[in-house]
Amino acid sequence: MARRLIGWGAVWAAGSAAAFVLLDPILAAFLAILGLCVWGVAALASDWDRHSSFEQRELDRARRRAERHERGRGARERDRARWAAHQQRRSDRSSR
Repeated sequence: MARRLIGWGAVWAAGSAAAFVLLDPILAAFLAILGLCVWGVAALASDWDRHSSFEQRELDRARRRAERHERGRGARERDRARWAAHQQRRSDRSSR
């Protein structure tokens, strides 16, 4: 794919040079800029299908979330124990 883009870039450069020689400079500049934009879009879109799918990205995100959740397990258990102790102290005070 890169060879084809380089080939089209060479065609664009030759066409732009010919346009500046044969046409009005303003019209040639328009054609050169337009050709450069088309070539740039083609270069950016050349690897469009190589990215991961939505499902693969979501699976990766879910795996990372699960890892973060697992790392915080101890803190959640400590918080749960502190909350239970707090609730027990509150119920002891209110029953007096």
